[in-house]
Amino acid sequence: MVAALILLFFWFSGFYADILWFEQLGYLGVLLTQWGATASMFAIGFVAMAVPLYVNLQIVYRARPVYAKLNAQLDRYQEIIEPLRKGAMIAVPAVLGLFAGAIVATTWPTVLQWLNATPFGVADPRFGFDISFYVFHLPFWRGVVAFVSAVVLLALLLAVATSYLYGGIRITGREVVISKSARVHIAVLASVYLLVQAVSIWLDRYALVTSSSGRWTGAMYTDTHARIPGLAILAGAAAIVAVLFVVAAAIGRWRLPLMGTGLLVVLGLVVGIAYPAGIQQFQVLPSENTLEQPYIENNITATRSAYGLDSVEDVEYQATTVAEAGQLRQDAVTTANIRIMDPQLLQPTFAQLEQERPYYSFPDQLDVDRFDIDGEVQDAITTVRELNTAGLEPANQTWVNETLVYTHGYALVAASGTQRESDGQPVFLEGGVPTSGELGDFAPQIYFGENSPQYSIVGQPEGAEPAELDYISGAGPVYTTFAGSGGPNLGNFFNRLVYSIRFQSEQILLSGSINAESQILYDRDPALRVQKAAPYLTIDSDPFPTVVDGRVVWMIDAYTTTDAYPYSAQQSLSQLIADSPQSAVPRPGDTINYMRNSVKATVDAYTGAVTLYAWDTDDPILQTWNKVFPNTLKSTSEMSGDLLSHVRYPTDMFKVQRATLATYHVTNAGQFYNQQNAWQLPADPTNGSAIQPPYYLTMQMPGQDPAFSIYSTYIPRSNNAETTRNVLTGYLAANANAGSTDGVVDENYGRLTLLRTSEENINGPGQVQNIFNSNTTVANELNILERGGSTVLRGNLLTVPVGGGFLYVQPVYVKSTGETSYPLIRYVLVAFGDKIAFESTLDESLDALFGGNAGADAGDSDTGPTPDGDGAPPVEQTAQEKLSQALDDAQKALDDRTAAYANNDLVAAAEADKRLQDALARARAAESEIGTGGGTGTGADTSTSTPAPTPTP
Repeated sequence: MVAALILLFFWFSGFYADILWFEQLGYLGVLLTQWGATASMFAIGFVAMAVPLYVNLQIVYRARPVYAKLNAQLDRYQEIIEPLRKGAMIAVPAVLGLFAGAIVATTWPTVLQWLNATPFGVADPRFGFDISFYVFHLPFWRGVVAFVSAVVLLALLLAVATSYLYGGIRITGREVVISKSARVHIAVLASVYLLVQAVSIWLDRYALVTSSSGRWTGAMYTDTHARIPGLAILAGAAAIVAVLFVVAAAIGRWRLPLMGTGLLVVLGLVVGIAYPAGIQQFQVLPSENTLEQPYIENNITATRSAYGLDSVEDVEYQATTVAEAGQLRQDAVTTANIRIMDPQLLQPTFAQLEQERPYYSFPDQLDVDRFDIDGEVQDAITTVRELNTAGLEPANQTWVNETLVYTHGYALVAASGTQRESDGQPVFLEGGVPTSGELGDFAPQIYFGENSPQYSIVGQPEGAEPAELDYISGAGPVYTTFAGSGGPNLGNFFNRLVYSIRFQSEQILLSGSINAESQILYDRDPALRVQKAAPYLTIDSDPFPTVVDGRVVWMIDAYTTTDAYPYSAQQSLSQLIADSPQSAVPRPGDTINYMRNSVKATVDAYTGAVTLYAWDTDDPILQTWNKVFPNTLKSTSEMSGDLLSHVRYPTDMFKVQRATLATYHVTNAGQFYNQQNAWQLPADPTNGSAIQPPYYLTMQMPGQDPAFSIYSTYIPRSNNAETTRNVLTGYLAANANAGSTDGVVDENYGRLTLLRTSEENINGPGQVQNIFNSNTTVANELNILERGGSTVLRGNLLTVPVGGGFLYVQPVYVKSTGETSYPLIRYVLVAFGDKIAFESTLDESLDALFGGNAGADAGDSDTGPTPDGDGAPPVEQTAQEKLSQALDDAQKALDDRTAAYANNDLVAAAEADKRLQDALARARAAESEIGTGGGTGTGADTSTSTPAPTPTP
């Protein structure tokens, strides 16, 4: 008894802890609604299964024939079972009811959506029903029919078994004798089962409009002309056979219903398999392109609508490949905002320059945001210093330190995306400990983050000495006390006991450092908090931190999805958003064919407060869930201008749309069928095993105003990677600027523009990377950098529509050897058409590429290495002597830099870098003089036999 009570308390403590957590978060209603729905569905499932089965057994038993003797074996069975009969007749239905209840309890989302269904206002093209019928109603009714079918089938099996055991069914030789009561009971159950199957078959007709069994999702020609009529016939036949079983119950003959059942099976094989297969093979396949045309049109229309692609602006872009002086004059804003800092490569740089302490850490990949600095919006690379208690010395990894002292990370770190220091380091907009910079005053403590510890205990009575380490200054440690409401209170013994059990830590119960004001912070991952506050949402895989209204907050996009939108293409969400097949991790509800960015969420990095904003208020799925969980969503009118200025177009949504548009940019059914103009996403030139990710940057699409955007490129589709033509066929961009006015979303936010290239010789990312790699001068200079053991890293290859064509920009980083080394930008490669340039800064590279004057300044125009100018003028040398001297100087500078990094002398390393830049510049000049190479400095034309097209005016 005591053990049972202890187990019960352990079970209760989990529920109580959840109540405390949700109550503190302000979403207790969400939890109670889930629990109430789950409990109700469990009860319904249990009763709906157990009661019919119990009644069924009682009817069979009471109607049993009374024989003096059965056969000896059955008599022995009865002797054994009879003492257990009453208990068994209760236990068997109860156990089956528990299983049924547990299964039905998981269907609470389906039931709540059915009860609160909202019309889409769009009819499906096959049956004419509103889309809500397939999204909300059909799943519910199919679930009900499947459950009833299971109940009746189990009742039938139990009736047969019980009747046999108690003599209602007797087998004597070759003869089966069934009592009248057993015959009537079994016949009625069989009839009901067939009627339920008839309803199920009838509903299966509607499910064909979301079927993906063929080449395209939806009811195609064979489905429409064979399967749907066949299923209707089969449903009618099942109903007729059901009537035959009722007749059998009355007349006592089984031959008619058994023959009907056999014919039903044969009919199912004919109309369900053979006939549709024949239609497909002999009628459809010979004329598939014409017969399937109207159904392909349905598929195209539905897919583009369901994925938000029906309003894409399709633009024929007459791209030029000729680079001329002053060509970027009309693209000054875009040029000034071309990002040269790569968030995928800068983590080691941030770690070395801004981590400050070993118990802080940065994520592997940084984020891209933008900030208003002195009235000018600048793209920035951002991240937060998160707490990493694994970085503490082993002797300091105590429960007190890890739970009470080291409780939070510190500050957001931001660097300009377009600028660089003269030595290649990022230009930090915000950094240091204590934090300072251009982002203004904000609360720097990061209590809630993607890598926060499992739990921390914070809070002190007013006037008490702070105990949480905030940061270490030159004067020593600075301590702080958490002053918000971020977790359940531990001020009483009972709560401490509950959480001691939850986290299996007796210290929570016994520690004298926990006081009346203590709070326990846990479940601190921002995405997890949003998921728990809104369980119906699919969370974007890329939350990012920013500073809003004086606080660090996590910005999180969330989606409503379904796989039941008629005719829309069903796809795997995990595969669509993964940049490599290896990183695709299936998740519940992974198959989708409809998606909306319905909610924008924020999580306060200090308090953990979750705020949900209804972003797409026209989404029927969101409207439905808003009825289920009322008062959990705020309006966009309540979003501040500062918050809106950091909203961006969601990464996962764009990945899904770009992958879908690769096929569905074709709207002509005939061309779509032939797939002659199908596209694919290019491989990442810097990582051939992955798809090139989309990139954020501020740019100006043709005919539009400059805006923070996200973009991706397309190349022709090929089943063979070795024969893929890596020419640029399309360029998709989404306006990611939501504005900066309180409560007003910019009307151009989410505007999707697709640039189609009409020329077939516009280089794609892979071709441009190959041109860069194969250029002699580029290769020589990078080889010089690698001679000292340094590693050359190529950054993200950006594609920007400027100058009437496409400009490619790729930063080149150098990372020296040693544990404390980190990437520093050294060069910027650029390409336009077949012409490339290679200089220390983007500004210099663009000028070199466009005839000495690009016509616009890049973001790094006022930065760059400054060669040493001291010393006597050099003695006149031959070109070969100049090259040899420059190479020797470069080698010496590399050796000095390596030694400086080994000694952790960053000043000496920077000085050596300057000498290296000077040596490389002299080497380039000498090579040009000798005639050993070309293409840097003046912009090399790498074209072969393919002539450049005439520029389009």
